[in-house]
Amino acid sequence: MDRYTRPAVLLHWLIALLIISAFGLGLTMVDIPGLTPTKLKYFSWHKWLGVTVLALAAASLTLSAQAAPLKVDAAKSTVTATFKQLNVPVDARFTRFNAAIDFDAAKPEQGKATVDIDVTSFDLGEAEYNKEVQKKEWFNAAQFPKASFVAGSIKAAGAGKYDVAGKLTIKGKTAEVSFPLTVKKDGSTQVFDGALPIKRLTYSVGEGEWKDTSMVADDVTIKFHIVTQ
Repeated sequence: MDRYTRPAVLLHWLIALLIISAFGLGLTMVDIPGLTPTKLKYFSWHKWLGVTVLALAAASLTLSAQAAPLKVDAAKSTVTATFKQLNVPVDARFTRFNAAIDFDAAKPEQGKATVDIDVTSFDLGEAEYNKEVQKKEWFNAAQFPKASFVAGSIKAAGAGKYDVAGKLTIKGKTAEVSFPLTVKKDGSTQVFDGALPIKRLTYSVGEGEWKDTSMVADDVTIKFHIVTQ
């Protein structure tokens, strides 16, 4: 994937063209004997090209630092939820989600991340259960088909470790959350792993008789495994 923004790429090409022009102009100046008005004019142009290239190079460094968001490898990425039903651990997963991550380990505090989850893709492994959790008492997917997380801050907490805080929205209810994140880099690939603990009742997931936490525990852990290029 091209990690540079379109303006940065265009600027790089412009700088290259100006350098070639300056080089050609320099060769032309060398072939003009003596000091003539034409040679002085070419000299002025050559100087202008040099200053322009320096200014554009400085701008290019700034634009290059503004890398485009990382490309998420959806086939290798997962978002899962773990909870207990009648004290028995249950693992489920969301099969459809979108993640947008702009992250530089050298400047984690400038990082940005959002994850949008299609709650209708929640898979418990049984079609009957999958249908049940879409109802009003649970996700109320007809009215709230999406859940989302937006990072507000990312702070370094050791080698490859970060503390992330942000806002999680489920079923139209938003709450401040935080969780530890690990980032591993392998060549051009980065892997982001996080485990976000929440209380389902904070988001009214499980209403009516399903508020009984002896049936379905209040504690839920949402796990993110995001692979980027």
